[in-house]
Amino acid sequence: MSRDPLHALIDRIPEGELPAAQRFPGFLASSPAYRAALCAPVDDEPATEGDASAILNARAEIRAGKVVAHGEILREFDLPGTNR
Repeated sequence: MSRDPLHALIDRIPEGELPAAQRFPGFLASSPAYRAALCAPVDDEPATEGDASAILNARAEIRAGKVVAHGEILREFDLPGTNR
């Protein structure tokens, strides 16, 4: 299959519908892991007391400035997305 039929379809979409039309191709073009996360069922398990405590502790650490920058984590694990 070539991309020509898709281009022809896109050319027929009314201007006002372009934002909606962009969503599905954007979804298809994203990574498989991202698509899986988007399609995963909602976590409907209630939070335990331990969960609630961990969340409160994490929020307190954030307020206290005990955080690590995203770029630092990427560098530490030698992941793309930051200058090394």
